[in-house]
Amino acid sequence: MPRIVLAYLTLLSLPALAQNGPQFEVDPYWPKPLPAGWINATLGSPCIDSHDHIAILDRQNITAEEAETSVPAASIMLFDTEGNLVRYWGDRSNVPDSIHGCAFDADNNIWVVGNNDGIAQKYSHDGELLVQIGERGVLDTIDGTAIRAPDNTINREPLNAGQDRFFFPADVAVDPENGDVYIADGYGNKRVAVFDSEGRFLRQWGRQATLEETLAGTGGAFTYALHCIGISNAGLVYVCDREGLRMQVFTKQGEFVRNIWVKTGNATLPDTRGTSWGIGFSTDAEQQYLYILDGRHEQVHVLDHASGEILSSFGRPGHQLGNFIVAHGLAVDSQGRIYVAESGTGRRVQRFLPTANQGGSQ
Repeated sequence: MPRIVLAYLTLLSLPALAQNGPQFEVDPYWPKPLPAGWINATLGSPCIDSHDHIAILDRQNITAEEAETSVPAASIMLFDTEGNLVRYWGDRSNVPDSIHGCAFDADNNIWVVGNNDGIAQKYSHDGELLVQIGERGVLDTIDGTAIRAPDNTINREPLNAGQDRFFFPADVAVDPENGDVYIADGYGNKRVAVFDSEGRFLRQWGRQATLEETLAGTGGAFTYALHCIGISNAGLVYVCDREGLRMQVFTKQGEFVRNIWVKTGNATLPDTRGTSWGIGFSTDAEQQYLYILDGRHEQVHVLDHASGEILSSFGRPGHQLGNFIVAHGLAVDSQGRIYVAESGTGRRVQRFLPTANQGGSQ
């Protein structure tokens, strides 16, 4: 079959969704170039502080060929709204291995976790390590070790119980009211683990889902990766059940509230790639819109927060501006601009601006 026909059929296979919600367009001028000689590797999920500084997490896993001419970008980089790199620190030897997710607290300290490690770290806005939960490389397994195979299978059973360590955590959220830290401990373990601002264990919830629970959408049972976590203005905790094709919503005490399904043309559950990879909220007090990053289809969906209906979407697979390759995580700043970081071979972050048309079809 000719390549052009294959490409056309691929486009037809993408979900066709109505465009009745807010629209966004890519900002081609953000960010500005990295310092001379720096190059991005695969990126984790971004987060934003109270100054609208955007934290970008870089795993520094550049190729051997790239290392001949370049050096890895810093593990943690802060950019301002103009795209300037304003602060940076860290390397693979001291940040969580495979740095994956982050969140700022009310004092603009940043918490980070990595999905090939068992620790969480809190840094000051200037990069000073303030708190570390766990010991690098020590996991919540029977002997503290595990190995992830190329197909993402893991050779150790999770304990799902550690009060001083994790098992390949994916993301973190901080309660703005009291500084409590919610860890999506969710590649090896299958739980949300909650700590106070100094790293003392408070509580947890969650477990591995059976196939029947995945199909039924059972609350508190997770399919594979708890890939993202966020806290709404209403004080509810949103957790990405990525391969389960849903966002699970809980109270801060872990009581299940509801599912928000993100079923965009998938034939079966569980889905090997999944659709709920990242989460953000619109900036109005009621948070009318929910932004979900669909990693399977390389799109950002704008949902009606109350109903969960997908109103509009942007993005498509590809390397051009506004396209995504392994769209990994998103964040929303105070002006409603959306930032999407790409892992895999994408290895970049793009900013999307709200357009003048914020309703109706285009």
